[in-house]
Parts: sequence; structure tokens; C-alpha cells
Amino acid sequence: MNLIKIPDLETERLMLRKINENDLQAIYRYGSNPNVSQHVSWETHQSIEDTKGFVKTILDGYRQETKALWGMELKSSGQLVGTIDFVTIESKHRKAEIGYVLAEDCWGKGYMTEAAKQIIAYGFNELDLERIQARCFVANKGSARVMEKAGMTFEGIMRKAMFAKGKFHDLKLYSILSNEWKATL
Repeated sequence: MNLIKIPDLETERLMLRKINENDLQAIYRYGSNPNVSQHVSWETHQSIEDTKGFVKTILDGYRQETKALWGMELKSSGQLVGTIDFVTIESKHRKAEIGYVLAEDCWGKGYMTEAAKQIIAYGFNELDLERIQARCFVANKGSARVMEKAGMTFEGIMRKAMFAKGKFHDLKLYSILSNEWKATL
């Protein structure tokens, strides 16, 4: 991954910002929810120690400029409700992959689509990317819908593309190209 600075970004209803140690309880709240973690590669947080380990990894990544992860804070309440990030950035190929997670009580309200569109715009405008992709477990209909509403195109099923939680998973692959994104402006 490239060295990357993480600027604060803003949408209509969200502040996208670096996470910090004050976010531990909010991250633990959704990270310990098995409904939230069932369709992601990481295990459900069993204790606040699991969340502390996650936050430490992110903070270390910020210091090394190797992590491009934003906390999603509701402007209306100041509450952190999820994260969105560039899981990978490949500068040689000018492509990146996004990943995200959202607290269950915020599902179905358009927050993740709003954040994804902002991160996609940042990737094309500021990082000069040509392709941005995202993947989800086949059963994760909500995540697939976010990708579609963010303007991404379904490319196909990647068979047994990820080993997580003791088994292999098929993944849906979506992407958007720079020219496709510009055509929506």
C-alpha cells in the first residue's frame, strides 16, 4: 500500500475521520454484535480487548501511513457508527478496494452508500485511481446493494476466494472505473 494521509471528509449526514482511542466503546458495541460480524472476514469481538487490538492496529497504521480507514460519525449525534476504508491501494495499477462495516441500528438508512460514494470520489479525485472495487460474501445482500447504489457494476462471483471463520467463501465482486464515475457527475 502507498503512504497515505487521511483527511477528514464530510457528507450530508456524516463526518468521515480518523478513529481514536475514544472510539473504543462505539466500535466494541457494533464489533461484538454477531449480526454485524456474520458477513465480514473478522471474528465477533468477544471482549473490549479485541477492540483495543483492532484500534491499536489502525493507530499504528496511521502513524506508518499505511492505513486508509475512516470512522463514520453521525453529524446529528457525534456517534461513531462504523468504518470505511481502502483495504488495499495498488499505486502501480491505480486501483484500490474498499471495505466497510456499520452498526446494525444504522442499516437501511443510506449511511453506508453515502460514505462509499464519498470515498470513491476521494479515490478518483485525490488518489488518481482508475479502478475501485469491493467484494462481499454472496449471502450479504445489504453490502451488495450498497455497492450497486454507489454506482459499482457487478463483475461476477469469485469462487472460494476467501478463507474466513473456518471455511472458504464465495465472494461477489463489484467495481467502478474512473470514466464511469465521472459520467455520473
